Amino acid sequence: QVQLVESGGGLVQAGGSLRLSCATSGITFNINTMGWYRQPPGKQREWVASITSGGSTNYADSVKGRFTISRDNVKKTVYLQMNSLKPDDTAVYYCNLVPGCRGYWGQGTQVTVSS
Repeated sequence: QVQLVESGGGLVQAGGSLRLSCATSGITFNINTMGWYRQPPGKQREWVASITSGGSTNYADSVKGRFTISRDNVKKTVYLQMNSLKPDDTAVYYCNLVPGCRGYWGQGTQVTVSS
């Protein structure tokens, strides 16, 4: 059974930082490209960042230079370090494979950035 469990969200002021974690089970973590996605209020879910099994990373233009994705293949966990947060970063954040697998979406973790 596949489980992706996101944590680390919260309420933070603009300019602050948060570190999100996604603990996985039931997938062959080491060989998969993993990604973070987010769904702002009233909008569609969007891709934020991804990391390959070899550690290569890619970012959406809106977060480039502020967010850093990383992974721990032993812990089967993917992280998202978010710095210089802006109110526009307010969203529910999810992790999933890249591309996202429909049945793997978890509950997500809420990030709220106040101005």
